[in-house]
Amino acid sequence: MIGTESKKEEILKAFQFRYACKAFDTSKKISDKDFHFILETGRLSPSSFGLEPWRFVVIQNTALREKLKSVSRGAQGQLPTASHFVIILARQGLRHDSAHVIKMMTGIQHLSDEVLERVSGVYKSFVDTRLENNDRLISEWASKQTYIALGNMMTAAAQIGIDSCPIEGFDKNQVTSILQNEGIMKAGDFEVSCMVAFGYRQDGPNRSKARQNLDEVVEWR
Repeated sequence: MIGTESKKEEILKAFQFRYACKAFDTSKKISDKDFHFILETGRLSPSSFGLEPWRFVVIQNTALREKLKSVSRGAQGQLPTASHFVIILARQGLRHDSAHVIKMMTGIQHLSDEVLERVSGVYKSFVDTRLENNDRLISEWASKQTYIALGNMMTAAAQIGIDSCPIEGFDKNQVTSILQNEGIMKAGDFEVSCMVAFGYRQDGPNRSKARQNLDEVVEWR
């Protein structure tokens, strides 16, 4: 029990530590080992039907960051200063017979023919009914999945003393155009979902959490 309580305290301290860092200390860089750990927590994150509809593009090229800065209003402080900057892409076209879905269910999950037929049928029904067999709704659903990985990566970073900031303030069409021109993504394969910056905060006062009380956000029935 002592170990469990200690672990809970450690996790809560990480949540207290984390805040949306607007600029980072450029003299400090995240080690390859630590950033690989952060990426692993994204890779190992749960996703609906286990489809892993994401790709993590780590932008370290200074010139490319500068191009992105011109169309990313919410990342003006982070793009020039972050140790590591990640754009999270959401996979498109996730229908039951798409190449990625088939790859995940057969090549990664190794479902037997019997189980594959059943799961594929359930997934098709989900897409046809819940997502109305609509490309836009399927894309939005895939994008929602990426936020699970995003949250896990930021929490994992905080647990080892690394700061982060999630970013949605960017011109999606222009960021997409830049990434396509750079050969990073092709139309129809992925869609830009969100951005996240990682690094170490600049020296300054500790920031306390401004949050509602638990009883204001939780209702028991």
